[in-house]
Amino acid sequence: MNLGWLSKLSAVERKTFFAAFGGLALDSMDTTIYALVTPALITTLSLSRPDAGILASSSLIGTALGGWVAGIAADRFGRVRVLQFTILLVAVSTFAAAFADGFWYLLVARAVQGMGYGGEAAVGAVLVAEVVSAGMRGRVAAAIQSGYAVGNALSVALFPVIFGWLSQDMAWRVFFAIGILPALLVFFVRRFVPESTIFVEEKAQRAASPTHSFWTIFTGEHLFKTLVATFFTTGTLGAAYVMITWLPTYLQTGLHLPVTHTAGYLAVNIFGSFVGPIAFGLIADRIGRRKGFMLFLVCQALNVVVYTQAPIGQGITIILGFFLGALQAGLASGLMPTFAELFPTSIRANGAGFALSAGRGLGSIVPATVGILSTRMHLGDAMAICAICGYTAAFCAALLLPEQQGIDLRTMAAGGAPDGAERLPHERETGHPNNIRNGVATQ
Repeated sequence: MNLGWLSKLSAVERKTFFAAFGGLALDSMDTTIYALVTPALITTLSLSRPDAGILASSSLIGTALGGWVAGIAADRFGRVRVLQFTILLVAVSTFAAAFADGFWYLLVARAVQGMGYGGEAAVGAVLVAEVVSAGMRGRVAAAIQSGYAVGNALSVALFPVIFGWLSQDMAWRVFFAIGILPALLVFFVRRFVPESTIFVEEKAQRAASPTHSFWTIFTGEHLFKTLVATFFTTGTLGAAYVMITWLPTYLQTGLHLPVTHTAGYLAVNIFGSFVGPIAFGLIADRIGRRKGFMLFLVCQALNVVVYTQAPIGQGITIILGFFLGALQAGLASGLMPTFAELFPTSIRANGAGFALSAGRGLGSIVPATVGILSTRMHLGDAMAICAICGYTAAFCAALLLPEQQGIDLRTMAAGGAPDGAERLPHERETGHPNNIRNGVATQ
């Protein structure tokens, strides 16, 4: 059976891919449960709408913090060990939410859940970048982002089943309790996923020299890359958060989309989120990640303009919803693979984790800006202005991003300058080096 690029991976590469994909999928299922049970929480726990908004924000803040903290820990203790911990953190905190008795309990649970999710996404991407060969790295790492769509689909599929069988008071607790399932993945990771050879070798070399401070990413040649990557993430995710946060409201109040069409729109959008990362990985491996980013940014900006400014019918809305999900997820899928190639092994998870986390935190301000502007103008206009500004900022940052695709991470680990590190053309073409892959020896 021909599985495309998946069939070209070694046994260890496949296990690493499925561990990272499964971790993101199951953790995404846990994190998307909250949005589905929010109405039940407001009713049964007597929460206000501002309370619900604060709970949502606490998860975003936790995600931003968790990505950087987990990155620092992964550079010190290992990628696989920290990956296990973050998966377990999401599972336990989601399960704990089932016993919530009020706002403050949920606030802590959501913040801890966000930290685990942000850490898992960052560390899993770095692990895959170091294990998978340079020629396959882009499409494999990007495909992992499709796990978010799978997790989202799982939670959406379980929602009507659980709430159809149980009373509202019990249903949301059972839904959260199911969130313990990702903990089972930890046993798979512990048994089958080895540590990145690049990290192990670099750690041995570090033992004889002073350990890097986590502030190293803000010094020397690393500072520029850290700032550009953070700015790029801020624009990309800030614009994405505009659509994620305000699109449901716009569909109902701006386009007057009937509630009966919501399920169909959601299904198409989730399917787009699954396809987008795979498409981005294939395109980026062909033309380079920087050009791939620029292409997707332009297409998404045009999509947003049509969505918010053109007189479109309900059928076109559903179709454009697919591309909205695909382009949005495709852009997000390329962030960590790109950032992982900007920094040497000793600070790779730290640098990539900070750029993603800080950009996510700064980007979360943009939806609030839409809310403020919408008091003075039409909601669609406010969404378009903020989203286009975000995509424009990201496009400018993409022009400054060094094209590192195909770089040999072993050269970076050995201390070579990133921009001058050796690239492997035969890997770019076939996805296979002669007898060793970037992370592990071929089995």
